[in-house]
Amino acid sequence: MAQTVQPARSTRSGFDPDYLPVFEDKLFIEGPLVRRRLVNFFVLLVLATVIATYGVLSDSTATVIGAMIVAPLMGPIMATTAAVVMGSLPRALRALALVIVGVVTVTACSYLLAAIVPEVAISFTGNGEIASRINPNLFALLTALGAGAAGAFITSRTEIADSIGGVAIAISLVPPLCVVGIALQQGQYGPAMGALLLFLTNFLTILLAGGLVFVALGLGTVARTPQQAKLRRHGFAIFTTGILIVALPLSVTSYRAIQSANDTRRATVTVENWLEDTAYDVLVVNVNGQQVVVAVEGSGELKPVQDLAARLADTLNRPVTVVLRTVHAEVAESQEP
Repeated sequence: MAQTVQPARSTRSGFDPDYLPVFEDKLFIEGPLVRRRLVNFFVLLVLATVIATYGVLSDSTATVIGAMIVAPLMGPIMATTAAVVMGSLPRALRALALVIVGVVTVTACSYLLAAIVPEVAISFTGNGEIASRINPNLFALLTALGAGAAGAFITSRTEIADSIGGVAIAISLVPPLCVVGIALQQGQYGPAMGALLLFLTNFLTILLAGGLVFVALGLGTVARTPQQAKLRRHGFAIFTTGILIVALPLSVTSYRAIQSANDTRRATVTVENWLEDTAYDVLVVNVNGQQVVVAVEGSGELKPVQDLAARLADTLNRPVTVVLRTVHAEVAESQEP
């Protein structure tokens, strides 16, 4: 009777050479079951796209998280960086081609799925799941670094492979592509570019961080020839260059977000000082360039709005236009019995 021999668990802290056949079979879609594995990949990818698209449109965080777990896109991305580390150009190109086809599939499916949703149900400002993916910043890059490193480490260890679901939740791959498809269907090209930037940030950072972990664990020893070592060097150079390119707009977005938060904080203090000796309280202060929207609640007389505009201009060091909205609160009079 034939018996299946499981690879022995090594006590080595680095990559176990005995685990290499299982590692390759898990990452690379090749061999006699290629067609079946590709069918599995695309079925799961389409289903994850359906879940993520309608989860995003319904602003349901739990549904989007479910789509992240189902989505198989992390596999070929990790296979791409593993193939580069191992110095296998054919494997790297096949895995990268699968990533590209997967990206096109998700974007196209989400475009079609959004087309059957009424336009009034799609919001790019009031929907948190969309808004959080169209303005990525450096925090997205740092998150992807940790997720890529964790994914590579988990993939290289058979005893902790069950933890890969947590990495899928930490990193965002299919949801931003769904936002790209939704935005393109609505003609919102700015949000589409922002969501695509988020995906590219995650994709490139996973390649670099995952590759570095594979090298640190010793997977690079598989690449013994000069040509294989050269491929690894060139691959990491491309990964690093790509990250530096996407880091530029991320840095600009981060700077603007910090500047906006600082302006809002200082403007709020100014409005509070302006409301002293009145019966009003601050509800909202929103700074958008040279326009400051202020909402206050209370009763009685307010000081001149021109005075508030002058104070805000001095605080923000630029001329501003103030839009003041008041909510009059009813004051109940108490009567003695």
